[in-house]
Amino acid sequence: MDIAMKSRILDALERAGWSAGQTLVVVLLTSGTVIDIQHLNWGFALGTAVGAFLVSVLATFLMYLSQLPQGSFWVDLGFRLVRTFVAALIGAIGAEYFDAFTFDWNAALNIAVLATLGALGKGLLARQESDGGNNPSTLPPVTYSLAAQ
Repeated sequence: MDIAMKSRILDALERAGWSAGQTLVVVLLTSGTVIDIQHLNWGFALGTAVGAFLVSVLATFLMYLSQLPQGSFWVDLGFRLVRTFVAALIGAIGAEYFDAFTFDWNAALNIAVLATLGALGKGLLARQESDGGNNPSTLPPVTYSLAAQ
């Protein structure tokens, strides 16, 4: 495996891991009042996080297949925010039996918006210099630069 492919895989896993983690935390925090950790909505939270992870990996690889040029920090952060929103929304839809008429769209959109706000905070806090400028990744700048080539 060449180093560029390895970097792209690491980049996809970094993005998907953050999307899944942000979604998991949002679902657990918005599950309502609980007395202890056992009564959290773990099934829905884990289902949503796995769905967000898978959608994010797919979206990242589609981005690489499209061979879009590496953008500025703000363009990359914008792509990350859109991908996190879509991943969290689809993850929430996939975590429950989906019926468009009875599905709780308000809750799914709240999860997606809150996960996206978490992604914005992570992207701003992770901002670091790389060869192509700034990037919103928590990967080392060299790995991110190789992935974005």
